[in-house]
Amino acid sequence: MILENEFGIIYSRKKIRRIMRKYDIVCPHRKPNPYKRIAKATQKHRVIPNQLKRQFKQAIPGKVLLTNTTYLPYGKRQMAYLSTIKDGSTNEILAYHTSDRITLDIAIQTIKKLKKRKYNLHKDAFIHSDQGSLYTSPIYQKILKKYDLGQSCLTEETAGITLRRSPYLAILKMILFDTLAALKSKIDYYMIYYNNYRYQWNLKKMAPV
Repeated sequence: MILENEFGIIYSRKKIRRIMRKYDIVCPHRKPNPYKRIAKATQKHRVIPNQLKRQFKQAIPGKVLLTNTTYLPYGKRQMAYLSTIKDGSTNEILAYHTSDRITLDIAIQTIKKLKKRKYNLHKDAFIHSDQGSLYTSPIYQKILKKYDLGQSCLTEETAGITLRRSPYLAILKMILFDTLAALKSKIDYYMIYYNNYRYQWNLKKMAPV
């Protein structure tokens, strides 16, 4: 899609695969998150119903807001965490927050950034996530109610609802950034790229914006 949109060159995926094999070009694969257990909810928190039932694409921008948190290494065995909120219809990243701690604050700050942006949300907009303790926390639920946002949770991991399977983020995990500031700068750059220039098959070869 980049070849076609940016350079006017049309190659089939089969041809691209042949070229990749010829030059040993391999896409990076996402490794399992060793910190996944941190985000597991306790039984007393598992009270949020699943409104979405995997119907991510409802063709209503600003209604289904998908959120999740992924990890990115930096420095000397240090870990950063990226929280994102994505429009389930357009795939646009509406808000994100990066922190060196996976605490409730990272999820709350992402919600606050969403509201500050003043994105035109649907009147029945709701946040959809997994059953991680960040999202089932009573404090988090209170914040959502404050901002008139509904909530929905899957009973299993919501794989791929945000950026977890992004090849670019997989590359970032391979690059050792010396500081958190350097990593944040690269994430800022990627968000601009993803929203404006990351062409996607399920968006009719267009970028989210």
